[in-house]
Amino acid sequence: MVHATVYVGFTVPQLLRGAQSRIFPSHSPLGVLRHSAFCYCTGNGTIKSKRKMDHLERTANNFRQEVITQAKVCGITNESETVKRLRLAIANKDFTFKAGQWVDFFIPGVSVVGGFSICSSPGLLEREGILELAVKHTVHPPAHWVHTECTLDSEVALRVGGDFFFDPQPGDSPVNLVLIAGGVGINPLFSILLHIADLHGYQEGKGNRHELGTVKLYYSAKNTSELLFKKNILGLMKAFPGKITCCFHVTQQRSQICEELQPHITEGRISEKDLEKHVSNDTSWYICGPPPMIESISKLLTNIGVPRNRIFFEKWW
Repeated sequence: MVHATVYVGFTVPQLLRGAQSRIFPSHSPLGVLRHSAFCYCTGNGTIKSKRKMDHLERTANNFRQEVITQAKVCGITNESETVKRLRLAIANKDFTFKAGQWVDFFIPGVSVVGGFSICSSPGLLEREGILELAVKHTVHPPAHWVHTECTLDSEVALRVGGDFFFDPQPGDSPVNLVLIAGGVGINPLFSILLHIADLHGYQEGKGNRHELGTVKLYYSAKNTSELLFKKNILGLMKAFPGKITCCFHVTQQRSQICEELQPHITEGRISEKDLEKHVSNDTSWYICGPPPMIESISKLLTNIGVPRNRIFFEKWW
């Protein structure tokens, strides 16, 4: 399921040509950059990071599609106090992605290329030509632009990349998934969750040719206001009882938890006790969140007997 091909050749579309020399300076071509944002667990369960690098450096060894497409912002909503959710209308009919992947995010006039995980399903792109991103506010130029300058009808360009995805094929043996998210790391895992819902026939008239296992999502944030997509996730649990389940963890909750969320909330971090009950030969584990969380969860999983080739994670600096 993990694609490891790397493409380093590309063509920047018309709207970016003016900024091309600043986005990809000649002294630092993509082909000589060395680092991957997707990792397997190392032999001793640790994950080492070097100096802080930009998105293109971090992901230089990752798979990238050759297709770059223009896109237009057709919706902006506040997913939380610090996260904006963008709906993007995709111009190129050949543009595709797998659930869990990210996009290179090119902004005219901004020399830094953003890297944002897709939070929508491949099915939404297929049905409506729409892709969604949820971007947390930071001082990083692309994220800052999203929160301060992006408007409806703003034009950007996108290129899909990443080796972190779930893409079951008809006839594959069913796999149980445990998805473990921290903070805004929910984005690629929410895309996977929505894709699984599509494969279960969430949309009327959608045929189901896949054999699917169960999905358990563990999602940790400081408080319930920072749990992104929580209403959508609750809706998926109701639509697919026993097939999709979720436990929300909050570590610094100060206010009262709403009645709808209460049955699904655990105060405190995700623990070994939570995870050990899911260990089996047909379970795969996908983790995305802050590096210290990935470090500790990956080590925990190896300690409870999960094979390293069953642990997948995407680590953003």
